[in-house]
Amino acid sequence: MVAGVLALAVSGCGGVGAGGDGGGGNATEGTLSTMGFGRSDEIASTRVDAFQREHPKVDLRITEGAFDEQQFLSAVASGNPPDLVYLDRNLVGTYATRGSILPLTDCVQQQGIDLAQYRPAAREQVSLDGVLYGVPEFSTVRVFYLNEAVLRQAGVRPEQVDLADWAALSTVSAELARVSDGRLSRIGVDPKIPEFLPMWAKANGADMISADGRTAQLDHPKVVEALTATVALIRDQGGWGKFKSFRDTFDFFGAQNPLAKNQIGAWPMEEWFLNQVAANSPDVELLVKPFVDRQGNPVTMSSGQAWVIPKGAKNPDAACAFVTQMTAIDTWLAAAQARADARRAEGQPFTGVWTGNIEADRRIFDELYQPTGNRRFDEAVDTIRSMQDAAFALPASPAGAEFDKAWTDAVNRVLSGQTEPAEALARAQREATAALDQASK
Repeated sequence: MVAGVLALAVSGCGGVGAGGDGGGGNATEGTLSTMGFGRSDEIASTRVDAFQREHPKVDLRITEGAFDEQQFLSAVASGNPPDLVYLDRNLVGTYATRGSILPLTDCVQQQGIDLAQYRPAAREQVSLDGVLYGVPEFSTVRVFYLNEAVLRQAGVRPEQVDLADWAALSTVSAELARVSDGRLSRIGVDPKIPEFLPMWAKANGADMISADGRTAQLDHPKVVEALTATVALIRDQGGWGKFKSFRDTFDFFGAQNPLAKNQIGAWPMEEWFLNQVAANSPDVELLVKPFVDRQGNPVTMSSGQAWVIPKGAKNPDAACAFVTQMTAIDTWLAAAQARADARRAEGQPFTGVWTGNIEADRRIFDELYQPTGNRRFDEAVDTIRSMQDAAFALPASPAGAEFDKAWTDAVNRVLSGQTEPAEALARAQREATAALDQASK
C-alpha cells in the first residue's frame, strides 16, 4: 500500500490493531461486514473488486443502504456492530467522544498509511484532539454556478454577479428573479441555506465553531450578518414558503434540471452537479465561478464521507485493510478509469473524480482526464480543482450532531418568520454550548 507514516500526536491510544501481532492480524481472512455503503456505481464496485482480489479469503458482506444512526448505535450498544461503517464526516467527533468508534492510530501504523496524502480539511474533520478516528473518502466542495442564458435575458453580465459585494448581489438577484403576483417562476440568486450558512459566515470572516470543535460561536455579529443577508435574498423573492416550494420542483439529476429549464440564475452548489449537467444537458450555458469572501478571495466548504471502525468490531484488522485499499492512490486511479470508460461508452464527457486524496486527484487529472472540448465544462473543471486548496471544513466536535441541529434549527426559525437572525442565533448559541459542555464532561 501507500508507504510512509505521518506520526500522530497521541499517546496511550492504540485502537485498531492494538491487540494484534503487528503483521496485519487476521486482515486477510474472516468475515468483514459493512454499514452505510453500497456498490452503487463503477466508482464503488471497482474499488471493492480491488480489495477482494487482494484479500480472497475475506468474506466481505456489504449491507446496501444509507447509514442509519439508530441502527448503528443499537448495534454498538448490543456488542454486535458491523466491522466498518461509512458515514458523513461531521458525525465522527460525536461518535468518538461517545466511545462508539475506535481510534485508528495503530491502523495507520499497521498499514503504512501516509496521512499527508489526505486533504487537510478532510483529515481534520475526522480527527479529535489529535487522534484520527476516520479515513476520508470523497472531498466535496462548493462552487458558484451561473446560468448565462438567464443572465442575458435579464441584461446582467456575469461579472456583475459579485459575491464579494452583498448589497450588489441583492440587486442582481432581484433583476434575475421572476416574481409576479406573489408567484415565483424563476429564482434569481439562491443562497442555499440552511446548509451553506457556514460558508457564508466564513466569507464574512467568522467561524461558527472554534478550531478545536469545542466552543460555539453562533452569535458572533458576522454570523448574524451572514444569516441576515442570505435570508433577505429569499424574502425578496416571495418568502421561504413560496421559494422552497418552487425549488423543491427542481430535478437536479435529469435532463430537465433547473439550468436546462432556466429556472434559476445563480447559486452555490457542490461540484458533483457539473457531472450531472455534462451527462444530461451538455448544451446549457453554464458558467462556474469560485465562491469568494467579501475581499474577493476564494473560499469553499468541504464535506464528504469517512470510514470508521465501531467499538466491538469483530474483524478490525480486515476493516483497516479495506479502508486502506479503498482510499489508496492506485485504487482511485482504477475507479476513475472505470468512470472515464463508462462515460466514453455512453458518449458523455468525463469531468473527473474528486477524492479526499491529494495525490490521487493529481494523477487522475494529469493522467486520465482529457479536456472535453466544451469550453464551459473545461473551465469549470479548472475552477473546481483550484477550489480544493481553498477549502475549510467544520472541525470534528464532541457534539457535532447537536451543534449542527442548533444552527440549522435557528436558520429554519428565521426562514419561517418565527424570529429574527440575532435572536435565533442567540438561542442556538445557548443550545450548542450546553450540548458541547455536556459532551466534554
